[in-house]
Amino acid sequence: MNLTIIIIIITAATSIMAFQNAATFYKMKFNAYLINHNRQWYRFFTYALLHADWAHLLVNMFVLWSFGTLVEQLFSIHFGNIATIYFLLLYVGGVMFSTLPSYGKHKNNDFYNAVGASGAVSAVLFSSIIMYPQGSIVFLFFPVPIPAWIFGILYLVYSAYMAKRGSDNIGHDAHFWGAVYGVVFTIALNPSFVPEFFRNILG
Repeated sequence: MNLTIIIIIITAATSIMAFQNAATFYKMKFNAYLINHNRQWYRFFTYALLHADWAHLLVNMFVLWSFGTLVEQLFSIHFGNIATIYFLLLYVGGVMFSTLPSYGKHKNNDFYNAVGASGAVSAVLFSSIIMYPQGSIVFLFFPVPIPAWIFGILYLVYSAYMAKRGSDNIGHDAHFWGAVYGVVFTIALNPSFVPEFFRNILG
């Protein structure tokens, strides 16, 4: 069983348990105020095991399954026996790094909360784009393949714009910074991914 499936099982089991237990949900969710004032640092990680509802959980886990298995395979090809450790650092690092800007912005705001693995999933998705830009992404509502690297650019622009607007309750800043972490982490592991990336997209 690969690490992606293990993460999905643990995340799904914890999320489903928290759906039925408000105390568990409260104790594990991301709250910058409680991290800052009560030193509850564990919340930097536990929030990613929770989801707001079934749709939130299913979408994140489907995307993680779709791209996590690919990233694990590519890491295995490039990094051999240490690939599993690198994948774990990619995912867990994405969990924490994606919330750091929100922590800085809301550390004195008791009412700001966040849940979901979206930041980590974005890190995995963008790691796959860096290593395999010739891939494509298809949406049910738009059944035309979109080149992965074009989708990546559009996604970053959209996330940055929506985070600046702040007009909904979605953590677009976590999506954006998770994606940035995935790109930087993957390139740091192997800088040769950069010229290979451009060779692939330029044809």
